[in-house]
Amino acid sequence: MTRVVHFELNVKDIEKAIKFYENVFDWKFEKWEGPMDYWLIMTGDEDEPGIDGGLGLEEENFPSVVNTVDVDNVDEVVKKVEANGGTILSPKHAVPGVGWLAYIQDSEGIVIGVMQEDINAK
Repeated sequence: MTRVVHFELNVKDIEKAIKFYENVFDWKFEKWEGPMDYWLIMTGDEDEPGIDGGLGLEEENFPSVVNTVDVDNVDEVVKKVEANGGTILSPKHAVPGVGWLAYIQDSEGIVIGVMQEDINAK
């Protein structure tokens, strides 16, 4: 069974959003050392239930909140999405040092990230 393992918030003003979530929920933010402007969100202690997320800049025609599901094989999931009335919005691509990611849209229009862990992804 797959699980939601990450969420993304896509915003117009990074600094304003960080200040809001720090002040309201006491979340912690750390700039990711990857190839794009992206901040990791720590929502609580690792020993507590819940998931952490990420904060990025808003992109045109992309939702402001996206949940990401951990999968064993992105390619297989993409085939299942297409066979079951979904759409591939962004094909499989590497997130360096993290894994393989694709964005899909379900039969009702909800956008979901599907991530296959692989620290060797480039």
